[in-house]
Amino acid sequence: MSLKVFLELVEFKAKTASVLPFLIGLCYSWYHYRSIHLGFVLIYFLAMFLFNMAVDMLDNYNDYHHATDVHDYREKTNIIGRENLSVRLVFWLMTSMIIVSAIMGLTLAYFVGWPLFWMGLYCYLVGIFYSSGPRPLSSLPLGEFFSGFTMGFMISLICVYLNTYESFEWNFSSIFSIFIIALPNTLWIANLMLANNTCDMEEDEKNKRYTLAHYLGRKGSLNLFVFFNLFAFIGIIASVLLQLAPVTVLLSLLIVPFVYKQTKLFLAKQVKRETFICAIRILAVGSAVQVLTYLLGILI
Repeated sequence: MSLKVFLELVEFKAKTASVLPFLIGLCYSWYHYRSIHLGFVLIYFLAMFLFNMAVDMLDNYNDYHHATDVHDYREKTNIIGRENLSVRLVFWLMTSMIIVSAIMGLTLAYFVGWPLFWMGLYCYLVGIFYSSGPRPLSSLPLGEFFSGFTMGFMISLICVYLNTYESFEWNFSSIFSIFIIALPNTLWIANLMLANNTCDMEEDEKNKRYTLAHYLGRKGSLNLFVFFNLFAFIGIIASVLLQLAPVTVLLSLLIVPFVYKQTKLFLAKQVKRETFICAIRILAVGSAVQVLTYLLGILI
């Protein structure tokens, strides 16, 4: 297996969906609590990254096995069939990644307490059952919620908890504050899944995958895509107004024209190989700018 094929198998181009929520959690930990446990967060980052790659590999693995004979998805679209990859090799690679990341997570939980164990267990269950089982979460109209909430919010929450576990208070104020900080990522990650499902709607229906796009229809899905992008910026403004982020984060609003342009391109055409990249660009640029403007506020 070449490096190029491996990176496509683990969907490396979409890894901003996990890295940037982690960085937002890191920024918030320092800005609000003045606390960072570098060793813990580095282990967490590695465990999170390994598991994220394993989940995307599992998604391709399950799609390969669940593909129907109605069309040539297994042979020409799925990376495993298209590149003639060993199914056994793919299975053992993703299993090894899951086990190693779980051991790292359990080690962290031993040092910082049970809350991390339960949060991690939730994330692992969502990751595994996202594409596994008789009714995977990704084949239901719940995929956008679970992907956005788990990757956008939970990754940031775990990062903050790891940095502040000695003093972190489990109350509405603490959780709501992190939710607002993580809201742009949560919505942009949900939009990533929504864009994917909108592009694949006909193909998914042939494979008996009835996603949110199936129930909303193409027009409803596109309207929700626009709404999520709009509300992401409202979240950025709210984070400053609530004093959860430095005022420099408002500089993120400078990318509104870029997001508008990418949204317009996606609304014009929903073709996986041509315009799905628009949702990836919005997530990557939007989240990266939020992190950089947050970091700028910390430094000055």
